[in-house]
Amino acid sequence: MTNDDQVFSREATRRTAQVKTEAAGEITLSYHEGGGEGGASGDRLPLVMLHGGGPGASSWSNFGPALPGFAAEYRTLLVDQPGFGGSDKPAVVGNYYRFAADAVVALLDHLGIPQVHLLGNSLGGGTAMRLALSYPDRVGRLVLMGPGGLSLNLFHADPTEGVQRLMDFAADPSREALRAFISTMVVDQALVTDELVEERYADATAPGAREAMASMGWSFYDPETAEDGMLWREAHRLRHHTLLTWGREDRVNPLDGAVAALKLIPRAQLHVFPRCGHWAQIEAADEFREVAVAFLNRHQPRSSR
Repeated sequence: MTNDDQVFSREATRRTAQVKTEAAGEITLSYHEGGGEGGASGDRLPLVMLHGGGPGASSWSNFGPALPGFAAEYRTLLVDQPGFGGSDKPAVVGNYYRFAADAVVALLDHLGIPQVHLLGNSLGGGTAMRLALSYPDRVGRLVLMGPGGLSLNLFHADPTEGVQRLMDFAADPSREALRAFISTMVVDQALVTDELVEERYADATAPGAREAMASMGWSFYDPETAEDGMLWREAHRLRHHTLLTWGREDRVNPLDGAVAALKLIPRAQLHVFPRCGHWAQIEAADEFREVAVAFLNRHQPRSSR
């Protein structure tokens, strides 16, 4: 193991914080942190990265390998959203995107961070957008990867293949069902290793994990809270510069889901990665980092926009 590997290891970067929100009360959030020691990151907003919502998902499983590259440019925080990874798993009150966005803002308050860039994958993309809509002054720029809530499938059936595999696992958790789900995340099936399946299975079946996923999932079907998760209805209100990124072969939130978002968000642009599924940060890692960093580096303070 090199010195860099040690600096950016899972345990070396892990942090926890106790925060309080109106909906969840006091909860502990787990996150990983790197960068921010001056240099290029010294005069830039911190970057918060929010993971997807599949079984066994966490900030580390989604973004751990990407942390060194982004931390070279930005103070970077990989946050376990409520119900995932090392964070507490309270019952969701209201729609999950709003529930999680409030928790992330509480963490930023705890850390004394007034404004950040947000990068969200899938479920995390929905949380990032809800946060930007609810707390616009807390956000600089947005990078959304096949985001939930904002993606509106114009031609694909619902549920999509990836969402159906997620539902299959929830109904009957097994390693085989988890492998089938992960296989829909990527084009390159060599990435679906036994080690990855075991790691995700352990997290997906940890105490409280299944109950947390069920609570999160119901918030998107409950008639009382589902509409609050239909973020495409509010996309026209988003005034932040937004980079939509999509894998061309995404089988969870297919590419046609980008069309409405690209049309509705006034400052949106779209980058599509060929031969890439739902995990662009893994399957197109170098290009994804280059595109995202170039976009974020163009940020100017609000007064000069």
